[in-house]
Amino acid sequence: MPYRRRTALTLAAAVAGSAVLASAPAAHATVVDVNYACETKIGPKSAVSPVDIKAVKNGSAYTITMSFEKGVSDSPIELPKGVMTPRAELKLGGADTGTVKVKGTPNTAAIPPDTPIKIGQLTGTYTPEKSGKVTFTAGLLTVHALGMDAATCTPKNNPAPSLELDVTAAGDSSVPDEGGQAPAGGDELPKTGPLDSATALGTLGGTVLLTGAAGVLWLTRRTAR
Repeated sequence: MPYRRRTALTLAAAVAGSAVLASAPAAHATVVDVNYACETKIGPKSAVSPVDIKAVKNGSAYTITMSFEKGVSDSPIELPKGVMTPRAELKLGGADTGTVKVKGTPNTAAIPPDTPIKIGQLTGTYTPEKSGKVTFTAGLLTVHALGMDAATCTPKNNPAPSLELDVTAAGDSSVPDEGGQAPAGGDELPKTGPLDSATALGTLGGTVLLTGAAGVLWLTRRTAR
């Protein structure tokens, strides 16, 4: 098969393989309504808030973002700017187990009394320990305000996962390195392309040159006799 045609077919196969990999879904996110039952300093509270969980790959880990669309509790007094910080746990399921801790930033404005506390976005880092499909589900939510845990909220409706993520654990030997592997014994992989073609042409040229020189020597010896 001509070299150019063979190269074109190889490139076409590589592009097709990349397209298949790119089309495979790596994550599935769903906004889930979570019914929180909260224990507060002024008695029990409850509220339902849509929860969204997303992930962005960062090296071998993922940055996890948990978002609340509604507040889940309120305060009988005004909360000044910067005194309230929320944190939460996300339950892992599927291929991995345990929890991921996420945390928000202090409130940027004062929160009036008897007003739902806006949670906003909480972020954390998840590093896969096992490969496969991993689910993330809303867990315990804590609102820290005025130097104490003012509200501890637990999901009571057994919410479904908000995110399913296809992950690969660092150092997973079942997944080949992107750069490829050399054969055992340190032998180099076979070379293809213009370089080995040039080497082959150089070898061929050297063989022709030696053959020509041998022919000249033979003719010289014949003439001298």
